[in-house]
Amino acid sequence: MTHAASLSERLLASAIKRGASDIHFYPFVEKTNIYFRIHGERVYIDTIQTSQYQLLLTYFKFTSGMDIGEIRKPQNGTIYHESLSTPYALRLSTLPVNHMESLAIRILPQEENFSLDELFLFPQQLSQIKTWITNRAGIILFTGPTGSGKTTTLYTLLQTILKEKSYQTITLEDPIEKEMHDILQVQVNEKAGITYQTGLKAALRHDPDIIMVGEIRDAYTAQFAFEASLTGHLVLSTLHAKNAMSTIHRLLEMGLKRSDLYQSLIAVAALQLIPITINGKIQRRAAILELLDGKPLTNLIQGGEFIDSYPFQSFHHLRRKAFAYGFITEETFYETESKNLK
Repeated sequence: MTHAASLSERLLASAIKRGASDIHFYPFVEKTNIYFRIHGERVYIDTIQTSQYQLLLTYFKFTSGMDIGEIRKPQNGTIYHESLSTPYALRLSTLPVNHMESLAIRILPQEENFSLDELFLFPQQLSQIKTWITNRAGIILFTGPTGSGKTTTLYTLLQTILKEKSYQTITLEDPIEKEMHDILQVQVNEKAGITYQTGLKAALRHDPDIIMVGEIRDAYTAQFAFEASLTGHLVLSTLHAKNAMSTIHRLLEMGLKRSDLYQSLIAVAALQLIPITINGKIQRRAAILELLDGKPLTNLIQGGEFIDSYPFQSFHHLRRKAFAYGFITEETFYETESKNLK
């Protein structure tokens, strides 16, 4: 085994053992810093010689199918890795910085199956979402920043739906983060001409009951996803938005008509992960959700103001509730409040 391969194995084993979701490399002229993201927090791990990092970077780029000679453009790739007989997908991304390249690695367990009960902190929120997924047509959006659990939630929802009834289910993803049984998963590959738009057109000809669009990234995909939901399909997708209410503004900015939103949009769930503390130690992260449906959603779509008397719980309210129930510490509560006021 080469030095780079050996260093890669040790680094990945350490990250997996610590429960890291990401590895970040920060290269400088002589030294390169390594960080892990653990329970949402970036933690400094080690510093290595930049010459070592360059060998490691070349190894990662080669094994993930990137162009090792290209250093001026961002690239991405995927490696399938096994640790202690457990499979992982590693999603790699390079970024040119100061005549060098930084590298970020997302670690995606392939056999880690969560239940909706494990994902959500408050059971009543799960009950509300289960009523949404009984719809056979329309669109449900999950929003939040990168790493907030949107895709994990979508996968778990699909698994829940398929346990109850057999549906022709097709996903369009870039990349496919987790291989799932009984689901047709399409890898978006723009170089090969398979964009979200062309993939969605092909999927509609494949007699689907449920379509999952990995992410609504532009106005064209948004329009097509909403049109699919109007033709008798249940569409699940994600969108980057700060909270539930700002999702409506983002869709309108993309050029969607209020009438389309009124006819198609079933609900919006904005996700935020908070660290759960047990006996003074962070054990895991769980999702709190701003759930927007019914009258509050209809009112916003029609251009009205949000009415506080509606049964809507904001992230602020949910964090206070988590603190009151003892799920998070006082320090975590004020820290997350401070971050979300920025």
